[in-house]
Formats: sequence, structure tokens, C-alpha cells
Amino acid sequence: MLDLNKKQIIEALIFVSDKPLALGEIKQVLEDATDEEINTLIETLNKEYQDTQRSFKITQIAGGYQMVTTPECGPYLKKLYKSRMKEKLTRPSLETLAIIAYKQPATRAEIEAIRGVNVDGVVKTLLEKGLIKICGRKEVVGRPLLYSTTEEFLQHFGLGNISDLPRLEELQVQEGVENDTVPAPQENQ
Repeated sequence: MLDLNKKQIIEALIFVSDKPLALGEIKQVLEDATDEEINTLIETLNKEYQDTQRSFKITQIAGGYQMVTTPECGPYLKKLYKSRMKEKLTRPSLETLAIIAYKQPATRAEIEAIRGVNVDGVVKTLLEKGLIKICGRKEVVGRPLLYSTTEEFLQHFGLGNISDLPRLEELQVQEGVENDTVPAPQENQ
């Protein structure tokens, strides 16, 4: 067996993992490593990647570490994987997902009250894609199911955790600015 150093082992673990690798999972393999040591080694790896102009880096996503390509490579990867791109989410799916993300946990009735339409099909699709999950039942009459986002949701949108979502106040200010740039409709004279 080769005598690898901790940095090489961490790099290999993150490289082969198909999902973000939690600090605890790395520590299970490197039993004598501390959190601080692992974080320092990951920073060192990223510095080496940057210094040698690598096309990838290690980033913290969904409570773990994952190797990702740099944004500059995006257009080329899109060309290569054009036919294999993930199915885009529909507007109703995105709206429902946003409601769940900001309100979680949320019941189907609460989501429908906000959207104003039935969300049975959309919720089913989001469950199938693994972007939301059933996280319990609400303690009210009928005990409706509660929905929340998943780690897959965080990965899909490149978020470290749910608190990385923009605050609603920021979105409302941005929407107001965008609406100010649209000329007001003129009345017929």
C-alpha cells in the first residue's frame, strides 16, 4: 500500500464522491485529523488548483465538500453535455419549490393558498426528483403532510445551506427596481 499524505487522501475522497462529502465522513477515514486540519488542507488544495490554473476546485455545498468545475468552463461543458442536460424545472415547479424553501415545513394546502392553484402534480414531480421530501405531519385536524427541501435541492442550486437563499426583502427590492425600469403603459388618447 502506498504511503499517501492526508492532503492526497482528502483529494481522492472528494474526487470520487458523487455527492458532497461531509467533514465527518472525511474524519471517519482520517481518524487522527481535526476539523481545522482538514479545512486547512482543502484550502491548500484549492490554492494549488488556482496557482496551476486548474479547471476545477473544491467547494462547500449542502453541508459537505465537492469537486466542481470553474464557472469559466461552463460554456464548453454545456456544448459537450447539451443532450444530457438535466431536465429544466417548469415555472410551476420553481414557484412551488420556492414556497416550500422559504416556508418549510409547508403543507399542500398552504402551498395551494399561496399559488392559487392545485399543486398535486407539481409536488409529486418534486418528490420524484428528490428536491423535496415529506418531513412529518402537521398537528392539526386531518394531520396533513409537511414538505421541506432536501440535500439534493441544495446541491441542485449550489447552496451550502438553506440560509444561503436570498432574503425575501432583498427579492422584493430587486423586483421593485426591475419594475421601475419597465415603461408604464400609456393611455389611449
